[in-house]
Amino acid sequence: MTARNLAILFGIVFVIVGVLGYVPNPIVGPDGIFVTNSLHNIVHLVSGIVLLLGAFTAFGSGNALKLIGVVYGLVAVLGFVMSGDEMFGIAMNMNDRWLHVVLAAAILAAGFLLPGERA
Repeated sequence: MTARNLAILFGIVFVIVGVLGYVPNPIVGPDGIFVTNSLHNIVHLVSGIVLLLGAFTAFGSGNALKLIGVVYGLVAVLGFVMSGDEMFGIAMNMNDRWLHVVLAAAILAAGFLLPGERA
């Protein structure tokens, strides 16, 4: 497994989740297990695009993973510090907050610990 492989995998998943946020379903959306609104969906789409661009450009998959991992780490911390069900207009619930912790840890680990290309 390489950083590039995981950047592609995480990128595709983020794009799918971003699109699913606009389609009624029980997992992600305004009434889903993971609460999203339009702004939250856009964040997922942008995160996925950044990861995919990192995997396929000179920016590099490791750099993209580190960048997105740091962003999600900050979001995780702010999610627990800020009260209410919104953070800067982004809807979230407790499931989202814990998912952001897990995502930050996994994405940062991939960015810092995995080789960028095939060994």
